[in-house]
Amino acid sequence: MLSNKLVNLRCTFWGALKSILMCTLMCTSLWADTGDLAVGEFSENVLVGWEVKIFSGETDYDLVSEIKDTANKDSAVTVLRAISDASASGLVKKIRIDLKKTPFLGWRWKITKRILVQDEMTKDQDDYAARIYVIVDGGFFAWNTMALNYVWANGVEKEARWDNAFAPKHSKMIALRSKDDAIHYWYTEKRDVREDFKRSFGEDVRYIDVIAIMSDTDNSSSSAESYYGDIVFTKD
Repeated sequence: MLSNKLVNLRCTFWGALKSILMCTLMCTSLWADTGDLAVGEFSENVLVGWEVKIFSGETDYDLVSEIKDTANKDSAVTVLRAISDASASGLVKKIRIDLKKTPFLGWRWKITKRILVQDEMTKDQDDYAARIYVIVDGGFFAWNTMALNYVWANGVEKEARWDNAFAPKHSKMIALRSKDDAIHYWYTEKRDVREDFKRSFGEDVRYIDVIAIMSDTDNSSSSAESYYGDIVFTKD
């Protein structure tokens, strides 16, 4: 009985930590105030500024070359690949972004394997083949931290919004893709981050401090493979 309680406490701790993703990050952030901003320039074959944060096992992130046009082998482009096997670790980039100047977040992604969970609103199924976080860092005041999660779900319907099971006050989820979306297919996303914060938290957020990528499968002890293209903040 005591053993089960300890396991549950451990899962809750790691889940909450994973959900708000380093809510006490206090390092000085880079300023990004003018024009469009590429925060993930994977096509340039670089991972400058991205740091690995491990929560439960290590997801393998690496840059790989992919052919965009099968009829033209010279059309190869570099993308970020994530392979997760009962693990939860992310790539984190600390960068202060003014959402008044660049409110739109754009990227493309695909998965080649689904996580066969049925309800990501529960703690034991809070796993995603692909997700991108945008975070307002509360610093010393951790209760002011806000994390918005754009996720590729499976059980939850596309366009669903909900409070994260581990950190409902600080971490909000938005399912951009789900089980009806094809695997092995690139989808392009564009989100008004400022508007999503308003709708999810009821607050007008101007600055975000952190962006992160995570493919995680620790709670369901499953596996997933996903790919991310360049990540860019734009004016419109």
